[in-house]
Amino acid sequence: MTYDANIHKRRSIRLKEYDYSQEGLYFITICVNEHLCLFGQIKEDKMRLSVIGVIADVLWYEIRNHAINVELHDFVVMPNHIHGIIEIMANKDSDNVGARHALPLQTQTQQSRFQNQGKNTLSSIVGSYKSAVTKHAHRLGFAEFAWQRNYFEHIIRNTKDCNNIVEYITNNPVNWKQDKFYMT
Repeated sequence: MTYDANIHKRRSIRLKEYDYSQEGLYFITICVNEHLCLFGQIKEDKMRLSVIGVIADVLWYEIRNHAINVELHDFVVMPNHIHGIIEIMANKDSDNVGARHALPLQTQTQQSRFQNQGKNTLSSIVGSYKSAVTKHAHRLGFAEFAWQRNYFEHIIRNTKDCNNIVEYITNNPVNWKQDKFYMT
């Protein structure tokens, strides 16, 4: 069946009227399709990464080399999802010229145009990351790998909220069996 907007009313989980390119801290969760535990497993309260888990881990840290005015904070790869904090910072001079995860090389002028078109949003950053992980997993022969559609985000609004999320991320492997995404 093809998509018909009149029949298939997809409800956005994003905050209406919120500009996800504005500076701030964002807590994101991205799940593997059908919550399959493809990233590895928890052993003795530590995450043991599979090959796909290593890809997800390495490419997370590459985000800062492929997005403008972005800093990465706490992050964890879990068996079937990832959690991370992405900070979008105010526009600043950047010598960060090069390839984005899924885009060709761009000049500084092209980067400025890219940013002015509203492409440096949380969703474009997450989409590029998901695309890069998928591409590399498939290139290495893991054809079954796929992400769940969309992702979860939470706008971090204050220090207490941030500290609670950092603690959650840090302790997620230890608390795996109580995690809402827990699968055996």
